[in-house]
Amino acid sequence: MNIDHKKLVNRVQGTGDFISIDNTKCTLCERCLVICVMNLWKKRDGTVYIVEDYTSQCLECGACAQVCETDAIEFRFPAGGTGIVIEQG
Repeated sequence: MNIDHKKLVNRVQGTGDFISIDNTKCTLCERCLVICVMNLWKKRDGTVYIVEDYTSQCLECGACAQVCETDAIEFRFPAGGTGIVIEQG
């Protein structure tokens, strides 16, 4: 079954940036690439990065930061009143 995750949530604009990566700490283990169900993490030319428009797609689960053993990924929940609102699930 192919589920369109974008249809399960409503987005309230204004989150600002809430995920960042410190590439000096990143070991290129790719755990963030594997864990992200929305496929927002990418690797190119020996660098891991999150897609530019992640704030409009991220489910705000924080799994990427949880699996990062070197604490290279900083995740904080978006400002109150912004972000996703789960409507089903």
